[in-house]
Amino acid sequence: MATFLYKIGRMSFRRRHFVALIWVALLTLAGVGAASAPAAGNSSFSIPGTEAQKAFDLLEQRFPGTSADGATARVVFKAPSGEKMTDPGNKATVRETVKELSDGSEVVRVTDPYQAKAVSKDGTVAYAQVSYKVSGMELEDSSRDALEDTAQDARKAGLTVEIGGDALQTVPHTGTTEIIGIAVAAVVLVITFGSLVAAGLPLLTALVGVGIGVSAITALASALDLGSTTSTLAMMIGLAVGIDYALFIVSRYRAELAEGRDREEAAGRAVGTAGSAVVFAGLTVVIALVGLSVVNIPMLTKMGVAAAGTVAIAVLIALTMVPALLGYAGRRVKPAGEKGKLLGRSKKQDQPAKPNLGSRWASFVVRRPVAVLLLGVIGLGAAAVPAASLELGLPDDGSQPTSTTQRRAYDLLSEGFGPGFNGPLMVVVDARDSDDPKAAFTQVGDEIKGLKDVVTVTPPAPNKAGDTATITVIPDSKPSSVATEDLVHSIRDKGAGIKADSDANVLVTGQTAMNIDVSEKLNDALIPYLVLVVGLAFLLLIVVFRSILVPLKAALGFLLSVMAALGAVVAVFQWGWLADLMGVEQTGPVMSMMPIFMVGVVFGLAMDYEVFLVTRMREAYVHGETAGQAVVTGFRHGARVVTAAAVIMMAVFAGFIGSSESMVKMIGFGLAIAVFFDAFVVRMAIVPAVLALLGRKAWWLPKWLDRALPNVDVEGEGLRSDTDRGDQDRELVRA
Repeated sequence: MATFLYKIGRMSFRRRHFVALIWVALLTLAGVGAASAPAAGNSSFSIPGTEAQKAFDLLEQRFPGTSADGATARVVFKAPSGEKMTDPGNKATVRETVKELSDGSEVVRVTDPYQAKAVSKDGTVAYAQVSYKVSGMELEDSSRDALEDTAQDARKAGLTVEIGGDALQTVPHTGTTEIIGIAVAAVVLVITFGSLVAAGLPLLTALVGVGIGVSAITALASALDLGSTTSTLAMMIGLAVGIDYALFIVSRYRAELAEGRDREEAAGRAVGTAGSAVVFAGLTVVIALVGLSVVNIPMLTKMGVAAAGTVAIAVLIALTMVPALLGYAGRRVKPAGEKGKLLGRSKKQDQPAKPNLGSRWASFVVRRPVAVLLLGVIGLGAAAVPAASLELGLPDDGSQPTSTTQRRAYDLLSEGFGPGFNGPLMVVVDARDSDDPKAAFTQVGDEIKGLKDVVTVTPPAPNKAGDTATITVIPDSKPSSVATEDLVHSIRDKGAGIKADSDANVLVTGQTAMNIDVSEKLNDALIPYLVLVVGLAFLLLIVVFRSILVPLKAALGFLLSVMAALGAVVAVFQWGWLADLMGVEQTGPVMSMMPIFMVGVVFGLAMDYEVFLVTRMREAYVHGETAGQAVVTGFRHGARVVTAAAVIMMAVFAGFIGSSESMVKMIGFGLAIAVFFDAFVVRMAIVPAVLALLGRKAWWLPKWLDRALPNVDVEGEGLRSDTDRGDQDRELVRA
């Protein structure tokens, strides 16, 4: 591996014009493809295997043209103080609004509040429900604009008008946060390298990689039904790992220059050694992202595969384009220890090298491994305690900031009709196999009325064939509550008995039921996903480090950091600790996608630091240093780079905390705190402490397994032998 990558690095440095031309051509090709591709809307959203999805599919068959899974909007009206919605003037305004709403090209129907009895008992609040042909993720912007414009016209007449439902559901734009992340990355890189040129290389190559990846996704979006949401994760992860991988190569290149090697040789050795770490780190990220397919949510699978493709591009760019650009940079990239004119004078050649901060810290840990290990484990354990109270759910309008129209509509409906009105359940009764469908419909309604936490049960509404009916159930509790979740399960339990009595199938669906099913699906997939991702990465790391205990330690350390990060998320977003500081307006259940999303993303990124840091230790150990000396050597060369990479990653993720979307805010905080725990507590403290305690045993591998495993030579032993022989030959020629 090291020898092959060494040749690639030298070839890319030497043939830099050709390599640069290839990448520019690929970027141009992807850009042209993206520009000429048909515009893709949002991808279709379905959750195969869930009861709610089965009910939606059944409704499409038995109630054709009703768009059962289409978007809905609730336009909520509140009368001015001292007036009622039944007053003639207010009535006229509402009916005019209903008429305007019905004109939309994607609108299926709009209910009149006065005909549908959708006026509160005190007469102050009313609502009109708008049903669309397509889901909220697929709704055209023109339909959303028409909805908001119509509501604004009603406001001018003196009514308070707010809009709830999923029709206004949009993907948050994150362009500002990306700019902030890139700006922080630039500052960190300049401080790390002391040179604008050296700092600019990782940024340039990362942007090229993300440009190719996102453009390719855009070009294929319509054909593969990727949608506009798929590129979000690809852009975020591609930017982060692209900077990190290039940072690793440039840092090793400068270290090789400091040892006196010429620039082409330094580029080859940088790619042969640090490039090996990049390849295997990239493989762990790809495994983690592609592994999201085990959840069996198509949208999540597409996001994971697209992001994995962008990571693969970042790896290829780091191995080829980075050494090519180093060839163009020439002497403007200084050896390690020297600073450009930007940050100070160069170090004198005869000046002895002083131990850097990484070396001093590693030496301290090697001397006090037990104390450092206990402090790190206890600290992470304490941070993880709140995770025991983790409650999962999907966000609804009640979790939106109070400044949004969705949240204000939610509050108005709760005020006028009760909290459960924001999460109605749709019960579908399939009585095609029943001898008496009408009796089955009546039995279902009666059974549901007797359940706890039920406020209203509407009469069954059968289809034209009379073999299927829908029943709307209004819970007493808000949609995201445990009581509503229990009610859904209670109805389904009743359905099993009804099936035995009348051969009628009872299915519960609706947005609230769908959210509950998705949460359970994600929760059930978490353990298989962990086993798959951690298991495959464990096997990969055994090949990389030729050790059993080092990969085991890496996996256990990752689990510690993820549990601590989940604990921090629960403390802030569920318990409300530091909620004001983080801008959290409404506490509630943690987004159900958060644990599995955090595991996938953070695991891949954490293994980057593990591979880069520990391969330097492995390299030093293989080349004759003691286990303790190897830890210090690894930190001397890698601590500064890993610290810079982690700070960049945290900056990218932390920028999302400022988002107005609670889901985006939670993801940003969770990933940023997870990277902090993993990079600075696990990799910088627990890892060296464990390796110091294990000593030589850390690198133990059974002989039979050693013979069976392929020798990928990540530490570059074969590379050293080849180059040493080449140096001897050159010395003989000179003599």
